[in-house]
Amino acid sequence: METLRTIKYNTQTAVKMDKIAQKLGRPNRLVFVQMVDYFFRSKKDPLDINDELLKNTLLRQHKDYIGFMKTQENDLLIPIKREVDRMTSNQRDLNNLLKELEKRSGKLAIGQGELLLDGKNYSSKLLNTDEILKNVLVKLSTGEQLKKQFHYILGTYIKSRDAFGMMTSAREKEELARITRNQIDLL
Repeated sequence: METLRTIKYNTQTAVKMDKIAQKLGRPNRLVFVQMVDYFFRSKKDPLDINDELLKNTLLRQHKDYIGFMKTQENDLLIPIKREVDRMTSNQRDLNNLLKELEKRSGKLAIGQGELLLDGKNYSSKLLNTDEILKNVLVKLSTGEQLKKQFHYILGTYIKSRDAFGMMTSAREKEELARITRNQIDLL
């Protein structure tokens, strides 16, 4: 059989021990044995609240975490930042090109409008020239017809005059001149 020893402690410590045991769901004796094992294995001083081992563990984990972050920064973040900067620069250049293209397209639209207006004016002038040429052609053809008709009237006059003999009266000669003038006036 195992020899049991007794430790005496005050009421406050007993209350704290009961709370710890209840919280852990274990008997007081088991909790006490586990506390002794913990301090024995960890070689910690229960009076040392700062716990150097915990600090060292946290510091080591913190260094590992910082190393991981630096690796991520070098492997991922810096290349991503470079690419984002390059994309931003390219986007800025593209925006500038689009603005320049917009300005030039506005100028081109104005130029096209002016060209269209000039084309309409030129077309109008061509139509006017076409009308003038038609009028000239009509006048030329009318002039040609007038010449033909005049030649016909002149030829008729000459034939009629040559047909007159010495005995033709002045009245008949005057009648032929009047008819010829009337025909010329009808042209």
